[in-house]
Amino acid sequence: MAWHPLVNHLHIYCASTNWPRLIVTFALMALCALTALGVQAGPREQALQIHNRIAGVPPSEAVLLQMATHIQNGAVAEAVAVAMENEAFYSVTLKNMAAPWTNRDQSVFVPLNDYTATVIGLVRDNEDFRKLLYDDVIYLGDPALGLPAYANNHNRHYETLEQQGHSLKNHLVRRAQSAVTGLPAEATSGVLTTRAAAKAFFYAGTNRAMFRFTLLNHLCRDLEQVHDVSLPADRIRQDVSRSPGGDSRVFMNNCIGCHTGMDPLAQAYAYYDYEFDADNDPEGELGSIHYNVEGAIDPATGSRVKKKYHINGATFRYGFVTPDDSWDNYWRTGMNANLGWDPQLPGSGSGAKTMGMELAHSEAFASCQVEKVFRQVCLRRPGDAGDRNQLATITANFRAGGYNLKDVFTATADYCKGE
Repeated sequence: MAWHPLVNHLHIYCASTNWPRLIVTFALMALCALTALGVQAGPREQALQIHNRIAGVPPSEAVLLQMATHIQNGAVAEAVAVAMENEAFYSVTLKNMAAPWTNRDQSVFVPLNDYTATVIGLVRDNEDFRKLLYDDVIYLGDPALGLPAYANNHNRHYETLEQQGHSLKNHLVRRAQSAVTGLPAEATSGVLTTRAAAKAFFYAGTNRAMFRFTLLNHLCRDLEQVHDVSLPADRIRQDVSRSPGGDSRVFMNNCIGCHTGMDPLAQAYAYYDYEFDADNDPEGELGSIHYNVEGAIDPATGSRVKKKYHINGATFRYGFVTPDDSWDNYWRTGMNANLGWDPQLPGSGSGAKTMGMELAHSEAFASCQVEKVFRQVCLRRPGDAGDRNQLATITANFRAGGYNLKDVFTATADYCKGE
C-alpha cells in the first residue's frame, strides 16, 4: 500500500516524542482514514517528491515553486524536465542506476568509467537508447578540463573527472569509440566493448559472462529464466560435459537448457579478450580489451578465434569447435520467442555489433529499461495490476517515441508522484 506522505512524516515525528501510544495510534488512524477518502498530496508535495526521486537531492525553494506551478497547471512533464536540469540527475541518479551494470558484483560502489559515462551521455543527449548495445560510441570528459588522456589500460581519465567534481551534465563529450580505443568500427558494440565491460566480463573465462550479464542487465533475464531444454544442442562447445558427475541426465535436464541458446549467441564475442599480466597484475587493473582483426591468427586455434573458445576441448571432444564469430539466435523459436525479437532482423550474423542489435531491438530490452526506471523512481518493484498496466503503457510509448529514456523517467515520475 502506498501511504500518504504525511503518514510517514507523522510516524517519524511521533516516534521522536513521548506521546502515549494510544494517541499516536489514533492520529495515524485518522490520517489513514483521510487518505482512504481520497486526500492526495498537493502540487508542492508532489513537486518535492518528483525532484527527490529524479535528482536524488532536494530542490531550492525557487525550483520547488516552479515545479509546483507546472503541476498545478497540469504540466507534469515540464515539472519533471525542471528536475532533470539538476546536475545530480546525471551524477547521482543515472550513475547509480548504471554502475551495477559494469561489474560482476553488481555493486553501485565503483568509480565512474567509460561504460557508465556512455550510458549517462546517451540519456543526456536524448539518443535512441538501443544504441547502448551496438553503436560506435563512447563518452569522454571534456578535453578542456585537463584530465588524463583516455587510456585502454587504466581508468584514470574517468576517476579524475569524478574526483574533481566536474559536471557530468555539462562536461561529457561524445566520440566515435573506434577513434578513441583503436577498435575497428565494425568491432565496436556500444558499452559492451568499453574497457569497463571488457575488464568485468571478458576477463579470463570463456566470454559467456559477457553474454550472461548483458542478458541480466539489459533484458532483465538471468539464464534460469530463459532455460529451454527443447532446442538443438549442436552449438554447445567442447568444454561442457555431457555427463556431469557421470550422469547424462544432469546435462539433458539442466545444462542444455542454458547452453543451447547461450553458446550460439556468445559466439559473437569469439575474437575478443581482456589481456593483462597475470603474474604482476592478477586483478587485471592495468589490462585492456584486445580484438583479433582480420588476418590475425591465434596460435592456439589457428584462426581469429581466441584461445579461450577452445579451452578444455577434451571435456567432450565431439562438441562444437568455434570456427569464427558467426552467431545464431535459437531463442527465436520455442518458449523464448516471447522475448519479442524484431522480425525485421535476420536473427543471425557475425560479431558483437549485430548480436547487440538483436538483443537491443527485442521487446524484452524495452520493457527491461522501463522496469529499471520504475524501481529507480518509485523506489519499489512493480506490484499490482495497475502497476503492470502502467508499465505496459510506458513501454509502448518508449518504443513509439524513439527509445528516449528521459520519456520513461517523465512518465514514471508522473505515475508515482502521489505515493
